[in-house]
Amino acid sequence: MRVWYHVRDFETGRDFYRRVLGFEETYVDFEDKWAQLERNGMRIAVVEGEPNPDGAVATVDVDDVKAEADRLRAEAVKVGTVLELMGQMRLVDVFDPDGNRIQLAQPID
Repeated sequence: MRVWYHVRDFETGRDFYRRVLGFEETYVDFEDKWAQLERNGMRIAVVEGEPNPDGAVATVDVDDVKAEADRLRAEAVKVGTVLELMGQMRLVDVFDPDGNRIQLAQPID
């Protein structure tokens, strides 16, 4: 299973997910303007089209949610508030340039 994100500009979307969020591109179709990407077991696809900010949300495991949130804010990425769920997990919402939401998660040991 993969989560699909529609982006207005295919190249800008690919760059954001690869360079900014650290996804590895595993497939790209330049003709139909879509790409498959993966990070820590989460597979997503980016396709050129009209974004749906209310669509599905990918959850990506990271080592340190707070550090990732700070890094992304420094790159002018829209980042929500880091939440801690009952000492079990930290979560933060991150938004791509088209308003699509990605969730970063960190289990707390």
